[in-house]
Amino acid sequence: MTSPLSPVALGPEQARTRLTELTVIDVRTPGEYASGHLPGALNIPVDQLRRALPELRQAAERGDVLMVCASGARSGNACRFLAEQGIPTATLTGGTSAWAGAGHALDRPTACETAKAGWSMERQVRFTAGTLVLLGLLLGLLVHPAFEILSAGIAGGLVFSALTDTCGMAAVLARLPHNRPRSADLAATLAALRAR
Repeated sequence: MTSPLSPVALGPEQARTRLTELTVIDVRTPGEYASGHLPGALNIPVDQLRRALPELRQAAERGDVLMVCASGARSGNACRFLAEQGIPTATLTGGTSAWAGAGHALDRPTACETAKAGWSMERQVRFTAGTLVLLGLLLGLLVHPAFEILSAGIAGGLVFSALTDTCGMAAVLARLPHNRPRSADLAATLAALRAR
């Protein structure tokens, strides 16, 4: 599919037509994955890729591997990391957002599974940013005007996030215990990947 130095980007239509022949790896957190993922995608969070190298190498030897995230930024980073390990992969341009935007279905777990998974990362970021901005404004009004710097800092971070297509707040929130995969979940995913 690609040389280790140049990961390929597939658009949603290209990926949809080849979906049955691709091994799809979703590198988002378990919570994000549970909020909706490409049909048949396996969840290996980006911070767990190193542990999955043998299985990913085998998958790449059997056929093409497509890395997916919400926007394409994390999956692009995953492709570069895997390329350094000699594992050729592709990334989905625009991620699951572009996939859903093109009208393609996302698999979603049952209500019981969703309750275990929690909120998507995007929802967690919106909630945290909104709470911090509101807190900064309220403390600025009630305690001391200097607290309004908190709101300004969050606003600046959101602008930087949009301009760079990165999200520092998501990176921090991803480290919280409820967003980290359980080793049993990763073990089950790796077993499913080996069985393909």
